[in-house]
Amino acid sequence: MSDYYVKHLVVPLPLATATKIVDFALEFGKAAQLLPLTVAVLDVGGNLVAFKREDGCGILRGDVAIGKAWGALGMGISSRTIRDRLSDRPAFQGALSAASQGRFIPVPGGVLICGENDDVIGAVGISGDASDKDEYCAIMAVQKAGLKPSPEKPVENWNEAGL
Repeated sequence: MSDYYVKHLVVPLPLATATKIVDFALEFGKAAQLLPLTVAVLDVGGNLVAFKREDGCGILRGDVAIGKAWGALGMGISSRTIRDRLSDRPAFQGALSAASQGRFIPVPGGVLICGENDDVIGAVGISGDASDKDEYCAIMAVQKAGLKPSPEKPVENWNEAGL
């Protein structure tokens, strides 16, 4: 009988890093006095790596957070960019939603996570407050974890009333 060995898999976005991103995002949300947030981190294959939902979040927030991250990974651009590029193409948005089995949320809050050489290693999606505020927490959390977010900066007026 031959020896059986389990080979070590290379993981570009380990659980420890994904967990830091989730926790940092929640910290930024608390500091900005945002509504309760739900944060999901997906690896580059779209697999859920880390997830937290603050007390008081509605039951759809998890699906929305995952959909923001999933859409960013699926298109290779942030969910803000998806919204901006597809705002006048509702039929294509509908097709993307159908192709992704509903896991496509084209509003800000889905941010790509880039590693060395700007390679995408995953995405973070946040839902709970206004989309620009969700995106702010995602960008800041990825940066605090020592990785590069895409987009690199939140919209300028993310904290103004009404966002």
